[in-house]
Amino acid sequence: MHIGLPAEIFGMDGIIVLVVVVVVLFGSTQIPKLARSLGSAQKEFKKGLDDGSQPDDPKAVVAPAAVVTPPVQVTPPVADSSSGTSS
Repeated sequence: MHIGLPAEIFGMDGIIVLVVVVVVLFGSTQIPKLARSLGSAQKEFKKGLDDGSQPDDPKAVVAPAAVVTPPVQVTPPVADSSSGTSS
């Protein structure tokens, strides 16, 4: 069994029946209002997606990578053997 797009499930006759049922249920005066509200909802949804993908603070976008320097090794001074007394 192959299930395709919704238009393929109903066929052209099913889509026409669906449109007629919607017109009867909502009435011809309510359909433009419904389409207008769906369009504004879609616009708000896209605006929310765009706002969500942008960072909140434009100054804090990405911090540069920290430069890591190796620790400096301090070597103790070497004792001078010529300054000591010999027996």
